[in-house]
Amino acid sequence: MTTNPSAELLDNLLTATGQTTAVREEVRVWSMSGVERVAFPDGSTAIFKYAKKPFDSEDQTLRLAHTLGVPVPQVHASAVLDGWLGMLMEDLGPSVREADDLDGVAAAVILHGTRTAPPLPVLDQNRLRTLPATALEHLERLRKADRWQDADDVEDALDRIAQAAEARSAGATLEPFGWVHSEFHPTSLHIGDRGWRLLDFARAFTGPGLLDLASWHGTIEPPHPVRLRVFLEQYVTAGGTPDALAPRGGLTAEHWALGWHRMWAVEWFMEQSIRWINDPATDPAYIKAVRRHLTDVLHLLEI
Repeated sequence: MTTNPSAELLDNLLTATGQTTAVREEVRVWSMSGVERVAFPDGSTAIFKYAKKPFDSEDQTLRLAHTLGVPVPQVHASAVLDGWLGMLMEDLGPSVREADDLDGVAAAVILHGTRTAPPLPVLDQNRLRTLPATALEHLERLRKADRWQDADDVEDALDRIAQAAEARSAGATLEPFGWVHSEFHPTSLHIGDRGWRLLDFARAFTGPGLLDLASWHGTIEPPHPVRLRVFLEQYVTAGGTPDALAPRGGLTAEHWALGWHRMWAVEWFMEQSIRWINDPATDPAYIKAVRRHLTDVLHLLEI
């Protein structure tokens, strides 16, 4: 496992911005990324964020979003080293309050109304439809590595979803189709003295905006279609496309969105398990999350 080269990355960034030294203070750190506040001798501060693949192109996405008029923190400088990205960003300071549902719909309307940008990966109907099959490939690789041996139920669920995916993925490119933040939660929306900024663009893509709206209330609690329906209605009232309420894939918009968001999360958990984290010690937690989400997918997508 490569140790993270954050000290060297920070040195490179300080050189690039004409600073000599900085005092580091951890804000939030996990195995694949970290966020720190750095203080410079003149009393100014910046946010230092570093992350490894597949989170290593967030600087490009943030610059793109900024260029297209999405309120995001400004990137002062970025550098890549040994598969790790480092960024020095504007310090937005403390938030004045937590983001609520109306803040969420306002931000989503702005983001989803932004013209799409070629560098972002695309999740269209074809790609959405293949998520269960891709998850099955991850499962096969996990089993070849003598992991996830007692997960026949996971395989069965993915098989059933794969068979229904063609019909259920219909309507993927109905509006809103474009920028998807993909980590769209109240914690990704910073509300400060000078308005709001959207954070955490490391996994943004072009796809169905409904996936963002489905992710807003999180995945810890059971999915709540009625609550999402209200959120979708608020989104339309705030200027979002009325098509956000249109049925798709033979389902209501809220069931479609919650079901496919959970399926998208399952494929990501499984890829993370075999590819990015690749630590058998984390298997029980991943299997538990995947099982819970798959139960929701079968129910929500009416399979």
